[in-house]
Amino acid sequence: MNIASAKQVIKDTVRVYLKKDEYGDYCIPTVRQRPIFMLGAPGIGKTAIMEQIASEMGIAFVSYSMTHHTRQSALGLPYITTRKFGDSEYSITEYTMSEIIASVYEAIDKTEVKEGILFLDEINCVSETLGPSMLQFLQYKTFGRHSLPDGWVIVTAGNPPEYNRSVREFDVATLDRMKVITVEPDLKAWMDYAREKNLHGAILAYLDVKKEDFYVMEMSQDGRAYVTARGWEDLSEMMKLSEEEKITVDETLISQYLRSERVAKDFAAYYDLYIKYKTDYHIAEILEGKAPESIYEKMSNAGFDERLSVLSMLTESVSGDMKETLVYAEAVQMLTPVMKAVKNMTEKNEDDAVVQGVIRKALETRTVDLKNLQERGNLTRHRKRSILRVIDFYNDYLKAENGAPGENGLHPAVSAYNAEVGRLKENAMKSSYRLSNLISFVRKACEGGNEPMILATRLTSDTWSSRFIGTFGNEDYEKLAGDMEISERGLELREQIAKFDI
Repeated sequence: MNIASAKQVIKDTVRVYLKKDEYGDYCIPTVRQRPIFMLGAPGIGKTAIMEQIASEMGIAFVSYSMTHHTRQSALGLPYITTRKFGDSEYSITEYTMSEIIASVYEAIDKTEVKEGILFLDEINCVSETLGPSMLQFLQYKTFGRHSLPDGWVIVTAGNPPEYNRSVREFDVATLDRMKVITVEPDLKAWMDYAREKNLHGAILAYLDVKKEDFYVMEMSQDGRAYVTARGWEDLSEMMKLSEEEKITVDETLISQYLRSERVAKDFAAYYDLYIKYKTDYHIAEILEGKAPESIYEKMSNAGFDERLSVLSMLTESVSGDMKETLVYAEAVQMLTPVMKAVKNMTEKNEDDAVVQGVIRKALETRTVDLKNLQERGNLTRHRKRSILRVIDFYNDYLKAENGAPGENGLHPAVSAYNAEVGRLKENAMKSSYRLSNLISFVRKACEGGNEPMILATRLTSDTWSSRFIGTFGNEDYEKLAGDMEISERGLELREQIAKFDI
């Protein structure tokens, strides 16, 4: 199965393992909960989906790479103690708590979340001395005398032997105690993920054309050549930061992430063309609706590969706009109930010290939320930015220390909030305007081609664009998409936006 299917299977399994009966006991006892074993090639996103699952389910997450562990660190260190048997005392050996088990208890103490996922990567690379203890752990969830807490699900991952010389194949007795999921590299599933993460447009456009270069494992005269999903994602981050810092992105940099001379060379050449297209096609002018007629003609006469590259550049830019607007909207949405409460208190002539107390309490709540999400490993980058924007709003107000009525007799915090709502709506209008110009350009310049259909598919499948359109709407998209329906969630978000003004 592909990585997206594996994610859903694991998520469903964790949900079932954590299901309780009417007495509060787990329906499947801990000892009968088979650990999950993901077997797949390196770099296809096994660790990433586990972090996503924990975040989406609101449970804790602890991760370990088993190649870093010895028998002592996993099982615990021995010490001598005494035990009385019958009328005699004897010296016996016991063990301190396993570092792995201890880290789970630490996570519970930090997050106050009692359920979670313990993820053990490269499980089939454990040393021979650790092997028997690991088998005991997988079967009974214990290292020595110390057990994994109830409510913690074990998920493991490993590479097939052909990818790793250190791999020890599990015997049937071990595999029979695990739930085995074989994961294969899958470009379509990864491209959905890559567009959600807003990876570099040059990578997305290149892989649209050179699908065979997504995942490469082959022997060359210099040894094993490889390209992985992890390599593409890490390269994307480095390319974006290098462009911001005006650092040259060339074959030397690319080959550090794409460890195939052929693929690195091909992508470096494609990237040069991609940058050339960005200049030649006046991307900013297209999105502002000011593209000269010559650009329409140029696009119309271009080959499919070139059109696809330009389409990727345009959608990458617009998707970035929409993402920024949605992060802003999430922050405003967090502020809304507090500001409504402040408005009501002001109308009842509450003392401003009481109002400030409400805002200080809201600030404290968001600060604690941020800390808890970070400790649980459930904090996405965009969620962090939304919460920080809210914290900055509260801090800015409290620093001003001005409780006098503002414009129209509104409390100054409410006036500041309404200004934020105004900026949000202005940003949404700009993003929607640029989206409309993108759609108009592609429909006109690529009339009769497949590009309008590709654009509609991308806008529908991309997390950020579909959320933006569902929240704020866009008539040009609706015309392009034809009979595609906006989700109930999208309509709900749009109603919430309409209620922001107070």
